Amino acid sequence: MRYAQLVMGPAGSGKSTYCANIQRHAADEKRVIDVVNLDPAAEHFDYQPMIDIRDLIHLDDAMSDEELHFGPNGGLVFCIEYLLENQEWFKQQLCGSGDVEDPLDSDPDDDYILFDLPGQIELYTHLNVGRQLVELLTSWNFRVASVFMLDSQFMIDGAKFLSGTMTALSVMVNMELPHINVLSKMDLLSKSARGQLDKYLEPDARALLGQVTNESAWGRKYRKLSEAIGNLIEDFSLVRFTPLNLNDEESIADLLLIIDNVIQYGEDADVKQCDFEEPDPDEANDGDPSNDYGQL
Repeated sequence: MRYAQLVMGPAGSGKSTYCANIQRHAADEKRVIDVVNLDPAAEHFDYQPMIDIRDLIHLDDAMSDEELHFGPNGGLVFCIEYLLENQEWFKQQLCGSGDVEDPLDSDPDDDYILFDLPGQIELYTHLNVGRQLVELLTSWNFRVASVFMLDSQFMIDGAKFLSGTMTALSVMVNMELPHINVLSKMDLLSKSARGQLDKYLEPDARALLGQVTNESAWGRKYRKLSEAIGNLIEDFSLVRFTPLNLNDEESIADLLLIIDNVIQYGEDADVKQCDFEEPDPDEANDGDPSNDYGQL
């Protein structure tokens, strides 16, 4: 069984930094976690990718094509679609060539891969390419979870909470995967902002969105809409956020444990057993009455 995290989120939310730190943390724990870069516009990251989509297509290729004339956003979508059209290349890169007829027939037990996706939010909220990638990985025997990153610096008031929550909900509905919302860059918050953020980790949606209705003309005008959204979030416990401080090893370990449980990592592993030899009765009772355990 293979395991995968699809690391998604808006541009600048810390996806590549997250991948690099999870890989480093896993290495410290004697685990192997690989990273696949699926961002064709990436220029720098702090990990060595197992696969790099830029070896297949670069964003500049799509933007400079005289027939396509794509801008940055359309070019990113085109690059991911091009990857899905070249499944054999992706399959060979991901699963290895080997000497077997089908790379998927090799022994990939406990392969654990982070897919670092681009910050084009449309890929996850309503376009089909994200869902197609999930179906492809599932067909290759992956258990997949979506990890949605949000910058904690933009989640410290009711209006931004509403925006981030609705975005997370859109991703959950579109991807149809086990889903974890992560508040990144906790280490960059001041003490006061960190204290203010606590109420958004286990949010009382009605109270938070009640602030929105009182703070602006728009909020007062659409008060009933905000209340309905708050009731939906609260009644069904649809959205929860997990904080991540990359300077705190315990924070990284806690988040990785949550995701491992979601994708059932390690549950198929055999229980480690230690065989003990049966004691020799002659050695156990060597004539010393104190060693005669069979009698009182």
